[in-house]
Amino acid sequence: MTSIRSISIVVPSEPTPSGLLRLPETDQVAQWTHAPVIYIYRAKSNDTTIPFSFEAMKNSLSRALIHFYPLAGRLHWIEGGRLELDCNAMGVQLLEAYSEAELDELGDFAPTNAVRDLVPKVDYTTPIEEWPLLLVQVTRFGCGGLCVGVAISHTMVDGRSATHFINSWAKLSRGYNLEDVDMPFLDRTVLRSSETVRTPRFDHIEYTTKPPVLIGRTDANEERKKETSATLLKLTREQVEVLKKRANQDVAEVTTIRPYSRYEAIAGHMWRCACKVRAVDSHNSQSTRARLGVDIRNRLKPSLPERYFGNAISGTVTPICLYEDLLSKPLSYSAGKLREAIERMDDEYIRSALDFISSQKDVSGLRSNFHIQGYSEAPFLGNPNISLGSWIGLPIYDANFGWGKPIYVGPGLLNMDGKSFIMPSPTADGSLIIALRLQTQYMDSFKKIFYEDIIK
Repeated sequence: MTSIRSISIVVPSEPTPSGLLRLPETDQVAQWTHAPVIYIYRAKSNDTTIPFSFEAMKNSLSRALIHFYPLAGRLHWIEGGRLELDCNAMGVQLLEAYSEAELDELGDFAPTNAVRDLVPKVDYTTPIEEWPLLLVQVTRFGCGGLCVGVAISHTMVDGRSATHFINSWAKLSRGYNLEDVDMPFLDRTVLRSSETVRTPRFDHIEYTTKPPVLIGRTDANEERKKETSATLLKLTREQVEVLKKRANQDVAEVTTIRPYSRYEAIAGHMWRCACKVRAVDSHNSQSTRARLGVDIRNRLKPSLPERYFGNAISGTVTPICLYEDLLSKPLSYSAGKLREAIERMDDEYIRSALDFISSQKDVSGLRSNFHIQGYSEAPFLGNPNISLGSWIGLPIYDANFGWGKPIYVGPGLLNMDGKSFIMPSPTADGSLIIALRLQTQYMDSFKKIFYEDIIK
């Protein structure tokens, strides 16, 4: 049981720019909910406690908000289901909590109900103007360990920007000053669509088409109601290399094809495994597709500034595939379909997507993947489909607040069937961790097949 000891509102320690900030299209189609992430820190030995000062955390957070001041503001709705940011320095919420439990009781920190208690709750029934854009809960455990649970507005940041902020705050907390290389690039106008919206040049199936449903169904309502479970799957560096080598076996002779990446190989394997376990209750002619996010910072011409602070992720989807093809063809087939979804996202396509979003009278229907368990208005991305997120390139283990690096960083919640993230591991040796939520009836089979098919 976690008890809240104190709740503080933290504002920037110096005056910051004020006024209304128009948000670009990539922010508009991001979830208006808060992304939950947990950072776990273990005491150096069982008889020691992490030297933690809540006041020091509060002071360093206040200093960080000088440079990342948009996070201290508030959102409000404008026409067309769009949002605008009021840079009013109302502040962020910092909670101090205590749990008599020991970290070991949380197992491997998979996003279960117990882990969800470590992330601050947002009351979405209140007006959006009242929601802090950042909430942080620092929970001390009976064993001396700590959890920094973060809930950060996805309208405001993507994973790279959120990590940038957390790592900058941690640097200040260690007693260092931020250097030029740490400063965020806050001008979001560089990512807005042109003032004169052009006609989209592509179909933009990621927005205009719905994911397949099970054969014989007209919607996903029955699947949405089914019980789900969350788990963590661990891949050694050797297992990662096996999958990557297998994905590239059939393309080794084709010199024009760039070798498939770790992400494409692992995500392709996950997609095939999900189809295999679901096929027990489905037909081989069942349609399926995968959804993923692509970082567009270096895909635009010119590229966005490296420290662009906001949402520079664009959602994309694979072509619709059949279970039969994904299961009968080699891993290179599923990896190739993921590659198609990724390669589609070049400068011309992305700018066309921005124009498409701008041209919509109401953007509400373009949002997906809300961070609320069982949210009935969210598009269902699960059975027979899958969502394959990647944190592989994020420096999430650099969040050292002065107690050393975290022993685990991962999502505090996976909200629906089929949602997953492929993440780096704390050992930094090439091994990876996968957080996955799946319908409970398929989870054991998935875990079995996931590892067995690597060995084959």
